[in-house]
Amino acid sequence: MIATDSSTEGTRFDAAAITGVIATVSVFAIAQGLSYPLLSFILQRQGVSPAMIGLSAAMTPIGFIVSSPPIPWLANRFGAGRVALTCSVLSAIVLALIGWTQDVYLWFPLRFLVGVVTNPLYVLSEIWVIALAPPARRGRVMGIYSTIISAGFAAGPLCLLAVGTEGWPPFLVGIGAFLFCGALLAVVVRRLPRINEAGDNVSVLGFMPLAWLLLSAVVVAAGFEQAVLALLPVYGIHHGIPEAGMSALLSVMIAGNIAMQVPLGLLAEKLTARLVRFVCLLMTILGCLLLPILIETPLIYPCLFVWGAVSYGIYTMSIIELGERFSGSALVAGNAAFSLMWGVGGIVVPPLTGSVMDVIGAPGLPVALGGICALLAVATVFRRRVT
Repeated sequence: MIATDSSTEGTRFDAAAITGVIATVSVFAIAQGLSYPLLSFILQRQGVSPAMIGLSAAMTPIGFIVSSPPIPWLANRFGAGRVALTCSVLSAIVLALIGWTQDVYLWFPLRFLVGVVTNPLYVLSEIWVIALAPPARRGRVMGIYSTIISAGFAAGPLCLLAVGTEGWPPFLVGIGAFLFCGALLAVVVRRLPRINEAGDNVSVLGFMPLAWLLLSAVVVAAGFEQAVLALLPVYGIHHGIPEAGMSALLSVMIAGNIAMQVPLGLLAEKLTARLVRFVCLLMTILGCLLLPILIETPLIYPCLFVWGAVSYGIYTMSIIELGERFSGSALVAGNAAFSLMWGVGGIVVPPLTGSVMDVIGAPGLPVALGGICALLAVATVFRRRVT
């Protein structure tokens, strides 16, 4: 299997290496968080239909899905550090091509390539963080990691307030962020765990039967997040909440996501990641039940704060459990499988939820999301009873 050096066993805490990798991913998240709204704004100014804008945005998660299976092979063949550095440069190049073309049809393959070249950088960085985190501190380290990732994505759109959405300035910010990401990685790459071939390898497809419940949790977490961001404004308008009010509610939900991952990680250290994930899942279902009751009251603000924390906590706890249960080639394949399932969740759940809303109206949002979470809860209980 793929072996790593002694740091992967958690016998020492290399704070400099972990800090460098997390800083790298935070810059990556800022660039990604900037590009999504930027390209949507540009397409909207060009008069492109909302459906076409949505299809264009879907190209990136499709790129995630397609690029995930080869990641373990690429890491073995060329070295994880070399692959990640190459991807940071390629990401900057592809974003520059997007800025240069400014054509909706050319953006389809280019946005697909964005997913293809950024995904290995994200997956390998996450592997390094898991491998470097000592078992006794894994919960807090992954909590910090999730917090910074979320904050980076949230900071991306804020950059547009400073540079605007027209011309080259916003693209130059994103290009510079990807290149800076590569520079940060180059500084710490020699301190990172090496991934080398040492026997049998676990493929992404081979990993799936080993942790189908974890992968199902990733699908739910990803789909939940994407569906809420896309459809909660529609739900709020149905209840007479103006756009500004819905923006405030979404901001509160994102704030809960950012603020609570470290406390959840600390709780996982005292209990177990599996137990905390199940509690997060039950509280997410409770949020679905409370949403129609509280949506027109001031209590919706604390409700959405907690909802944002626990719904994303499902993913954070899954990552922690992945690091607890797997190492070597299985860890690499598992992270790649997580990325693939994140793409699947983002593509499948929002349209499914929207379809339910088309049939039964706005209540379809909490009904669909609550139903999906309930299925995962049942599967979790069943899995525990049969093992």
